[in-house]
Amino acid sequence: ILDELNIEKVDGILLDIGVSSYQIDNPERGFSYKEDAPLDMRMDRDGAVSAKDIVNTYSKEDLARIIREYGEEKFANNIAKHIVSEREKNEITTTKQLSDIVEAAIPASVRKGKKGFAKKTFQALRIEVNAELDVLKDSIDEMIDSLNPGGRLAIITFHSLEDRIVK
Repeated sequence: ILDELNIEKVDGILLDIGVSSYQIDNPERGFSYKEDAPLDMRMDRDGAVSAKDIVNTYSKEDLARIIREYGEEKFANNIAKHIVSEREKNEITTTKQLSDIVEAAIPASVRKGKKGFAKKTFQALRIEVNAELDVLKDSIDEMIDSLNPGGRLAIITFHSLEDRIVK
């Protein structure tokens, strides 16, 4: 954006890397596990890979790694196993399908009286779909180079992995 505006340097940059409520609240974007919608999660609708592609093509090991690392989900292996098992029967195409699969993968004793078990898995898939951590890593140096001497870069993070990259 700075290049497009012919701005060489700035005194400050504020980056809020949380997901916007527009994406979560708009069911057709496929970010929310609370509403049934096409499974998408692409921030940029022109992006090549959607969440649907990932859950239907990635290996069980890759799914487990993504869910464990990006979602910090302790039941990642079981969730990945359930996803692979279900997609062998039917392609996973909606947020409701995926949410139901994730919930079934969580032990009943853990689920008792609670909701929102798909949150971490959906977060992990969103991070993978949009290469969010790579984009953050790759852009920090460019942002620093765009600052005037004494300039400030402030980044608001919402996830421990983002926080580690920023620090």
